[in-house]
Amino acid sequence: MHKVENRFNIRVYGIFINNGKVLLTDEYRLGTKMTKFPGGGLKYGEGTIDCLKRDCREELNTEIEVIEHFYTTDYFQPSILLPDPQQIINIYYKIRISKPFGFIISDKKFDFPQLIDEAQSFRWMDVEKLTKDELTLPIDKVLVKMILKL
Repeated sequence: MHKVENRFNIRVYGIFINNGKVLLTDEYRLGTKMTKFPGGGLKYGEGTIDCLKRDCREELNTEIEVIEHFYTTDYFQPSILLPDPQQIINIYYKIRISKPFGFIISDKKFDFPQLIDEAQSFRWMDVEKLTKDELTLPIDKVLVKMILKL
């Protein structure tokens, strides 16, 4: 008999909108090109805001200000990219980033020097042109409707 473990994967992301554009990250992870919002996985012992601030320091090379909670997954979402089944819980915050930005912005999607694991690039997307098809992960696709209402 196969035993199913209750495993949760908690992810924390920032929604940064500046001059009508939202910041997206293009990444290559787990053998997959993906577009998502900046952020990442909660580590044991971290609070969600501490997680987001740490992840932004690591990825964006900058400090952020968390403005407010925006959305937490309120339905069951199984993992789609991980080899073992996990329930994904995403938490999103509206954030502010002061200029000058500590990260490079590209004009093209997946602008990596090399296609290696953990390759990452950032770009702006006009909020009015944002569609669910622009994002890879199922929960991010749901979030697009909410962003368009801002």
